[in-house]
Amino acid sequence: MTDVKAAARAEAFARRAEAFAAGQGQAAEILADYLAGQQGRVLAGYMPMRTEIDPLPAMAAHQGPVGVPVIVAKAAPLRFREWSPGCRLIEGAFRARIPEEGGWVEPEVLIVPMLAFDARGYRLGYGGGFYDRTLEQLRAQGPVLAVGFAFAAQEVAKVPTDAFDQRLDAVVTEKGVTVFA
Repeated sequence: MTDVKAAARAEAFARRAEAFAAGQGQAAEILADYLAGQQGRVLAGYMPMRTEIDPLPAMAAHQGPVGVPVIVAKAAPLRFREWSPGCRLIEGAFRARIPEEGGWVEPEVLIVPMLAFDARGYRLGYGGGFYDRTLEQLRAQGPVLAVGFAFAAQEVAKVPTDAFDQRLDAVVTEKGVTVFA
């Protein structure tokens, strides 16, 4: 499965880079509109890197606490540090920007980055398993909404999966929202 996922990642990186170069359209507005029903709940987004689609406008529009992921250890679930527009950021693991200070928050809604997704609601991540471990842990504690955020061009026929992979509840792209039943 490792080789299959590595090949899928290489292809997905190329597709995402091409979509990124074409522009993000109204994606952040669509995401903000979709998340409007989650006001007051703790939202976790992410700080976009390289060619990832940018969720920051939707995160800034959220009425309620917002956090961003912090990698605390290899093979461990993510933790989320409180974020607000303009807060001081430092470089964290894998060069991801994280707030220099702030409290920890426990998300009820997660905006999840990815390389690819499919019509079943599965995503292809970077291979560290951080979001899968995090979603598994959060879901064991209670309901959590996992919203993938991607370019429409990142959809593939079928993401290679194993028993460890966690399914998304929805995916938002510049073309709209897909909710998985």
